[in-house]
Amino acid sequence: MEEKDKIQYFFKFRYYFCAMKILMIEDEAALASSIRAYLKSNDVHCEWAANLTSAIDKIATYEYDCILLDLMLPDGDGFEILKHLRKEGRNDGVIVISAKETLETRIEGFNLGVDDFLVKPFHLSELLVRIQALIRRKNFNGSNTILYNEIEIDIVAKTVKVHNQIIEITKKEIELLLYLIGNKNKVLSKSSIAEHLSGDMADMLDNHDFIYAHIKNLKRKLSDGGGADYIKSVYGIGYKWQA
Repeated sequence: MEEKDKIQYFFKFRYYFCAMKILMIEDEAALASSIRAYLKSNDVHCEWAANLTSAIDKIATYEYDCILLDLMLPDGDGFEILKHLRKEGRNDGVIVISAKETLETRIEGFNLGVDDFLVKPFHLSELLVRIQALIRRKNFNGSNTILYNEIEIDIVAKTVKVHNQIIEITKKEIELLLYLIGNKNKVLSKSSIAEHLSGDMADMLDNHDFIYAHIKNLKRKLSDGGGADYIKSVYGIGYKWQA
């Protein structure tokens, strides 16, 4: 493969596939709990909003790879979320999960930017597959392999190679690697990295020392594999992937 072909242009996207970050907007607590448990077992971080107001607050504060949206919410129509996303210029993938499913509903949803519909009841395994397919399609042009010079990331097998040799790496380090590469040449604050790795739990942390530890370990493992030193510290702010 030519070197110029190895650098994939899908790195313009900010999001990543491994350890996906999902927002589920669903008022049925039992269903929400079962979905969250299943997604967690498959390395998907899923946050939950039980109503329209809570969902809009989360969307204003955080970014998500995919939003699972019920249309019948206690304080409003789920389509208001789609209108809000469009108004804010957001590109979050949206899968509607609802028992309210008619031709008119589908047409309205697609016109407002829905990516997929899944009618209740559904199998959780099908939901996961649809989420994975949506994120591959929107963020990685359908590809499961990310190539950056001597670094190759398999987002399904969750492995990283440097100069074609697999290196030992943790799931969090893969998340961090993808986040840095996806934002190459952009300075990322410690708080944004913490939020990306820990979700809304980051607000409860006393400090972000764990970010330094992850950065240090990732740099060492890439270097031990013969990789270049792409990760740069920006004093007083955070880190960036310098292309």
